[in-house]
Amino acid sequence: MIKHIAAAAALLAASSAFAAQPGTVYAGVDAGTTKMDDVSGRSTSAGAFVGYNFHENLAIEAGYRRMGEFDLYAYGLYSEVEFKAASLSLVGTLPLGGGFSLLGRVGYNRLEAEAKVRGYGSGKAHDSGTVAGIGVAYAISPKISTRVELQRPGSDVTNLSVGVSYQF
Repeated sequence: MIKHIAAAAALLAASSAFAAQPGTVYAGVDAGTTKMDDVSGRSTSAGAFVGYNFHENLAIEAGYRRMGEFDLYAYGLYSEVEFKAASLSLVGTLPLGGGFSLLGRVGYNRLEAEAKVRGYGSGKAHDSGTVAGIGVAYAISPKISTRVELQRPGSDVTNLSVGVSYQF
């Protein structure tokens, strides 16, 4: 019984040792894949983010992501559409032990689409709304962590990414 209590205490100590320190800033990059409803195929995404830990389990995070390019054919026209997203989110973490934690996000998102229609030129449009996400993070060290996250930056867009961040 004492061995189990000691092991549990060690796990808690290890998870709190890698917890985000309040008042710290972190920055990172991620790469992944984007899927749009009603569009076949996926596209590669890449992004960057910066955050501020105002509590050991809560941060405010700003991010920018190139969601990818999709080939669309509608009304007899072929177009290439590039999607980008900028977001501001509240990110919460729940330590699980052993350096692992769950993360969740909710915030504001601005999506931008730029379409290039062959022979007709190009145009841009944007939409704003809610971004939500859930994921798992792993603290490699007190300064470096990785994460896998599934985000829903729009009602018809899903992004799965893998990222790494550095806490200053």
